Amino acid sequence: MMPDGRIRVRRALLTGFALILFIGFCVLGSWQLHRRHWKLDLIAHIERQLQQLPAPAPGRESWPSIGPAQVYLPLTATGRFLHDRETFVQAMTAYGSGYWLLTPLRTERGFVVLVNRGFVDSRHRDPATRRKAQFEGTVRIAGLLRLSEPQGRLLQSNDAGAGRWYSRDVEAIGIARDLDPYDLAPYFIDAGDAPNPGGWPVGGLTVLSFRNAHLGYALTWYALALMTALGTLRIMREPMEPVPGEF
Repeated sequence: MMPDGRIRVRRALLTGFALILFIGFCVLGSWQLHRRHWKLDLIAHIERQLQQLPAPAPGRESWPSIGPAQVYLPLTATGRFLHDRETFVQAMTAYGSGYWLLTPLRTERGFVVLVNRGFVDSRHRDPATRRKAQFEGTVRIAGLLRLSEPQGRLLQSNDAGAGRWYSRDVEAIGIARDLDPYDLAPYFIDAGDAPNPGGWPVGGLTVLSFRNAHLGYALTWYALALMTALGTLRIMREPMEPVPGEF
């Protein structure tokens, strides 16, 4: 191949590689803008929900309509905890690593709803270490409506047989704890910050503020795309000398 032919091949390869980088950076920038829009909508939704007055936990007649629009809605429920059917879901919080304590509440209205009573560390997983908070009578709880988290989390699937739970999968936990699916609400309640006797579990840890740096990330990706385009144009305008030994 003549030297000028090799030069043209190298130019074509450089252009193709630069085009791939340019498109990739633009796609990443656009994705970050999409994430920013989603994050802003989520923040606005949470702010609107938290301004609502607490409502009774939705009963069977409302379950078919439960969806994202109801997430973080303040709720109240009255009933008796089924402490013998507790479930521990792995959690990482400001208190360190440990578990969310999910306990079924049989409500006065006849249905059952899972209540995330809050965080317990490994030392307080045994009910005997938090006996004061194992209420036996009728209780009234307040918290926020949350949707079920099916299957598990990234790279870690729930294993009901082994008792390993990585997400708050209402249906799977209901089956594992022998709760009648007809009676079990399809959502769970994150308990509020009312302190429990003895200090455990620790409620009120629902994440309600979210870091939103997506605009900065988007501008970074777009800047890289622009730099790629400008750098490629500059190189393409300069004469490409043959590599020694090509003649």
